[in-house]
Parts: sequence; structure tokens; C-alpha cells
Amino acid sequence: MIYIIDHNDSFTHNVVHQFSLFDKVECDNYNNIDKTKLKKASIIVFSPGPGKPKDYPITSNVYNKFKSKKKMIGICLGFQQILFCEGAKIIEQRKTFHGFQSNIKVISDKSLFKKGKTFKVGRYHSLKLKEPFKVKNFDITMRCLESKVAMSFENNKDKIYGFQFHPESFLTVNGNLLIKKILSA
Repeated sequence: MIYIIDHNDSFTHNVVHQFSLFDKVECDNYNNIDKTKLKKASIIVFSPGPGKPKDYPITSNVYNKFKSKKKMIGICLGFQQILFCEGAKIIEQRKTFHGFQSNIKVISDKSLFKKGKTFKVGRYHSLKLKEPFKVKNFDITMRCLESKVAMSFENNKDKIYGFQFHPESFLTVNGNLLIKKILSA
């Protein structure tokens, strides 16, 4: 079962729909996390949402409690939330990307995806990872071809993955393929 933590985002139910193509999904608001469902879940997904990662201490607690015990996936705010918990700084970017389609490229040999592969993805964010970012087992695996902003990370040892973009968006070509690959890792 996949447990999705909703950060009050209009995209969350699209995320639920996408993940339900692959497994049973339960979803609760971050302020109303069901501990029984959380313990039963094999995968925890941190949804997109408004604000900054520091605004969601309950989600940080969930991440810290289950890191290396369950597969975790972060999308947009969820991507930022995981990195924030790992000590990264999340900062405003010069340009806000809300409803933008960007080309991104796989830049890492350690990625589940083939190095050099490009994807068209939907972006909805005003914040980004401040780099350089160096944390053991975490690799930035995709970047925007135009802005060079980090668009995904993978920690294959602890089974922790993140997308700054929205794989569930209609602007993301082959978003289901991206999720399927992560779920099967």
C-alpha cells in the first residue's frame, strides 16, 4: 500500500490517481496522519503543496522516523521537504515556474534512468535547492536543460526519491513511466 501525505495541494488528487494505477493508495492530510496506515504502507509519498518545507514539521518527523525503513518519494514540495530534512537549504529562484513545461536531462550514471535521456516535464514551483548539495547516498540525477536547476534526486541505498517537477501533470510526457520505474526500484 502507498500512503500519500497531502500538503493541501490542488494536485494531490492527481498524484493519488497516478499512484493508484500501480497499487492501493491511501491519502490523508499532513495534520491528520493515520499512524496505522503509515505503519502498513510500503511506500510513503510526500505530495506537492504551498509554502516552504519548514512549514511542515509533522512531515519532517515522518521522514526522520521512516528514513531507510520504507521507500519514500517526494514531489515538488515533497522533494524540497526530503532535502530540507537532510540539511539542504531551499531558496527562492529568480523565475517562478507555475505551469511551465521544461526539458530536463538525466545527468548521473547512478540514476535508475539512462544518462543523457531527456524528458519534458511540468513545473509548478518558486523554490529550488541551493547548491552545492552533498549528502551521503543522495545524488542529483536530473537537471533542467535551461536553468540547470536540480529536478530529481535518488538515494538508491535507502530507497528515497524526489522530483522537483510534477510527474502527474499533463505537461509531463511519460509521467507514469517515471513513477513505475521508481516504484519498481
